[in-house]
Amino acid sequence: MINGRGWVAAALAACLLIPALASAQHDHAPPAVSDRWTWSAQGQAFLNLNLQDRKFRDFTQLESQNWGMASVTRQSGRARLTFHTMLSAEPWTLRRLGSAQVLQVGETLDDAPLLDYQHPHDLVMALGGRLDWAANERTTLFLAGGPVGSIALGPSAFMHRASSGPNPTAPLSHHMLDSAHITHGVITAGVRRSQWMVDGSVFHGGEPDEDRLQLDLGPLDSVSGRLAWARGAWRAQVSSAAVNDPEVTEPGDVVRTTASLEYDRARPDGRRTVWLAAWGRNDRTGHTETGWLLEGRRDLSTRDTVYGRTEIVDRFILVDFDYARDTGLERHLPSSVAALTLGYERSLVKLKRTNLGVGADLTLHHVSRNLRDSYGRPVSWHIFLRASAR
Repeated sequence: MINGRGWVAAALAACLLIPALASAQHDHAPPAVSDRWTWSAQGQAFLNLNLQDRKFRDFTQLESQNWGMASVTRQSGRARLTFHTMLSAEPWTLRRLGSAQVLQVGETLDDAPLLDYQHPHDLVMALGGRLDWAANERTTLFLAGGPVGSIALGPSAFMHRASSGPNPTAPLSHHMLDSAHITHGVITAGVRRSQWMVDGSVFHGGEPDEDRLQLDLGPLDSVSGRLAWARGAWRAQVSSAAVNDPEVTEPGDVVRTTASLEYDRARPDGRRTVWLAAWGRNDRTGHTETGWLLEGRRDLSTRDTVYGRTEIVDRFILVDFDYARDTGLERHLPSSVAALTLGYERSLVKLKRTNLGVGADLTLHHVSRNLRDSYGRPVSWHIFLRASAR
């Protein structure tokens, strides 16, 4: 049943995009050489009817996934300085548990690991700065950092990927690929030369806690590195991070390794074909979990978009009671999960920098035999309005 929080989600989702929709001057290209400060803004908000159907339980929620970001930039000679922030109203537009999503994991609530929910994002999703210095026509050095930011690991976060299309949900592989887009305390340095980029980060390894309004700052106790390549419509990256004690409920360090290949082609009329193939792996104390992701979108016309996502991920949900009885220690049994999402969005209002669309998607799941008694064959649907400004 839809509760009162759903209507709050609707109101706040609409309010969040008001500043972003006004930013018709935003451009992704670097600003022209100027001693003046220039600003840009973008954002996105869903009003989403979320239906999750699984054995023994089902969920129906009216909710809003949303974010807005702004930056100011100044170019002076070879140097470009940028300050940016990214905010989300999800602490108020989603339940404390988050958005119901069958077989999703990651982060905690009341000191217990979340299961079957995608957690709300923090109020402050990014807050930091970046300095780029052009050594010559082919080489640029950069230094970035701040209280909240993204580390040198993985592909872009799912909400920023063109391959995700208008999909309102996080991948099941999110915490194997791109969950470190919100890291509390990070410094990144790198160099870009022609088609290649190398960057590395030092950062605080702890994941955000359940208080979505505060910054969870700590020591810079973790490191990551990434090698990326881009040419024409193609982009690729490999990366790895040694993360110090990221999860409160599962003590121990994690080594996360990712690789991805992306294709993004735009036609003269603006229609795009985009897809991403990615692999991620978490090496934990006692077990390893792997995720495979293939997602994409195709614009059938300037107003019609189809999108899809398929994943195969490892899950460690079920407790091995025999092992616990014999040893007094807790261990989880390995399981495998596959998911296939197909969706469509129709643009109702389409301007140069803004869009209002309506869409829907369907997700089918297949679980390994040891999860069938608990989950059956889950199915989920989303029906949504999406407002965006870029």
